[in-house]
Amino acid sequence: MGAWAEANNVEIAYTPTNSSWLNRIEAQFTALRYFTLDGTDHTSHKEQRSMIRRYIIWRNRHAADERLREIIDRANVT
Repeated sequence: MGAWAEANNVEIAYTPTNSSWLNRIEAQFTALRYFTLDGTDHTSHKEQRSMIRRYIIWRNRHAADERLREIIDRANVT
């Protein structure tokens, strides 16, 4: 991994496995779970994939949405 990172001008930042709050991407998954998975009972994996895909499309078009920013900001703090 180190050789690949050096060859591709990438710096790897290791974080403790029990400190997901240090990983900024975790907040994005918190929002995805909140908007697409919490309180749902999908009848199939296909339906669940569709909801996740629709959320990602919506999220990319509404990155400044106040509800989304609220959830991400809250997840980044905890």
